[in-house]
Amino acid sequence: MRKKIYLILMLFILMTMLGCARPKTTVIKKIAPVTPATVVKPVVKEPVETSSIPAFDKTAVMLPTGKSVPVLMYHSISYQKDNPVRIPIKNFEEQLKYLKDNGYYTITLTDLYDYFMTDTPIPEKSVVLTFDDGYVDNYTAMLPALRKYNFKATIFVITSAIDKNANYLTSKQLIEMEKYGVDIESHTVNHENLKDMPKDKQLETLVNSKKDLEKILNKQVNYFAYPYGGYSKTAIEAVREAGYKMAITTDGRWSSKSDGILSLHRVYISSFHDMAEFKRRLTNTK
Repeated sequence: MRKKIYLILMLFILMTMLGCARPKTTVIKKIAPVTPATVVKPVVKEPVETSSIPAFDKTAVMLPTGKSVPVLMYHSISYQKDNPVRIPIKNFEEQLKYLKDNGYYTITLTDLYDYFMTDTPIPEKSVVLTFDDGYVDNYTAMLPALRKYNFKATIFVITSAIDKNANYLTSKQLIEMEKYGVDIESHTVNHENLKDMPKDKQLETLVNSKKDLEKILNKQVNYFAYPYGGYSKTAIEAVREAGYKMAITTDGRWSSKSDGILSLHRVYISSFHDMAEFKRRLTNTK
């Protein structure tokens, strides 16, 4: 009997313990599913259109379309008595300092072409510095002066003189100057006056000089300067057929699209000019 009562008591205690150990039921609240209409999508901004304006100072006042631009024509930066095309470095640096101090921007020929052909803005005080022939002093004297003022320029090179004449630039120098930002372009093979040549000879020197420079520089040559400023209707046709986009003469006025993109004018700068004359030519559109 005691054994029976003992078993009943143990069974009761065991059932009590199991009841205490049972986990309480957790009530889980139902969350309504998010419908597609209520999903918050990340805001993706449309890409901002890149400005077509070249990398000029943001404070620069831009030149209205259809205006003319001063393209200055230099040759040698050196000294030779009574030689108008050899400008002493002192005079040249004085001119560059004037440009810098008076807020001028030296633009490239590509900037000029884009301004004339696609109305790409350029600063109101834009000027193009060009050098004809490819004298070695363009590397030894002109380049350091450009670097000093952080200016750009273009050299029109006679290709037959490259690596063959001590007075003219070498391939290595041309490559170095191009890397710095001095644009190297064509001035024929032998400095021929296209005005005095038949068209087949015009094409020959135009094509060959272009190919020579493109091989040296590994770039496309797009611009040309007429030796002696000599050009004709046939010469302009030959320049176009040879693949040039723009060409420049020695006619002494500011460049304007109305001149014709293959017969643009330039302003000649001589060693005989003092600073007063330089300023007049820089600012006189006629």
